[in-house]
Amino acid sequence: MECLRGLAQLLPHAVGLPRRTLCALALGLTPGVSPVASCGRAAQMLGRRRAAPLCGPRRLRVAGETHRFRTSDVSQATLASVAPVFTVTKFDKEGKVTSFERKKTDLYQELGLQARDLRFQHLMSITTRNNRIIMRMEYLKAVITPECLLILDYRNLNLEQWLFRELPSQLAGEGQLVTYPLPFEFRAIEALLQYRINTLQGKLSTLQPLILETLEALVDPKHSSVDRSKLHILLQNGKSLSELETDIKIFKESILEILDEAEMLEELCLTKWSDPQVFEESSAGIDHAEEMELLLENYYRLAEDLSNAARELRVLIDDSQSIIFINLDSHRNVMMRLNLQLTMGTFSLSLFGLMGVAFGMNLESSLEEDHRVFWLITGIMFMGSGLIWRRLLSFLGRQLETPLPPVV
Repeated sequence: MECLRGLAQLLPHAVGLPRRTLCALALGLTPGVSPVASCGRAAQMLGRRRAAPLCGPRRLRVAGETHRFRTSDVSQATLASVAPVFTVTKFDKEGKVTSFERKKTDLYQELGLQARDLRFQHLMSITTRNNRIIMRMEYLKAVITPECLLILDYRNLNLEQWLFRELPSQLAGEGQLVTYPLPFEFRAIEALLQYRINTLQGKLSTLQPLILETLEALVDPKHSSVDRSKLHILLQNGKSLSELETDIKIFKESILEILDEAEMLEELCLTKWSDPQVFEESSAGIDHAEEMELLLENYYRLAEDLSNAARELRVLIDDSQSIIFINLDSHRNVMMRLNLQLTMGTFSLSLFGLMGVAFGMNLESSLEEDHRVFWLITGIMFMGSGLIWRRLLSFLGRQLETPLPPVV
């Protein structure tokens, strides 16, 4: 009975049958059926009732679809809740600036881009997608359209002065951009490339005087020893110079990659594909692909000049290191020669000092009674030591002399 009572309480929730039907099955109200048989029949009906959905493919499909829909909704809600929010600064053709915040998912859907296009990376790259130009320059990311320029997440990058003072005037034509008569994307690309070149030039201008000052102090002949603090400063500056050379190299490779692809140059001309009428009116016989190529070649040459200047500094550092090593070798050779001379002098004194050792023994002879013998033996010792020492020095000088070149 306890089993039947528990079964009566659990079956309505498990099977969904009316309670009266389940109670009748459980208590054996069907005539001629024992309670045990009723319990077994109830179990059989319960098994068939529970097995019916598993056997029916239609019911299984509906349940799977419902579960899939619920999972998809939950995943979408989760992605929407954790999507990063970008601070977007928008610059139009007249230089007007507007700022707003937008989720990453909403932003790339509005721009017609992919999620990977808005990833931040430190390497410089210039790519196009769906009539949009995506430019990544270290920590700066920009999206260029035919109508506006979007700067993403400029916070904590110290870009306020350039963004809100210099860039609007450049895009509006008040700056010194050579591409002002051309469509908007030319001005935006030139402004961003000019900012990158100015940044690299500023780093080089900061490093160059520090490196030259340190090298001048290290190579100064007045100082016989090398200052370790100066060497530490030179090591830090050399590391910064290596990072600058890497940045310049990446900048050059990014531009050179575009210059080698004619299709890429065509895709950078956004106005040509978005609004052909405006393109025909603005071109006036100008090939925009050639103008884009000239623009990129100009900044490639500027980057090449920076690379040459950085290479010259690297050569100066290498030459100065060679001079420092030569001076250190020279000082080491002088110390080694002085040590060798003192060793030869000690050998000479020890050699003729054996005479004094012989007379200092506790042996009796007739010589110790004569006072002149002491001075005679002492003079012989010092004169012999001096002669041997000079002889050894002359032999050392002959060995260290550089051989004369053969007469032709």
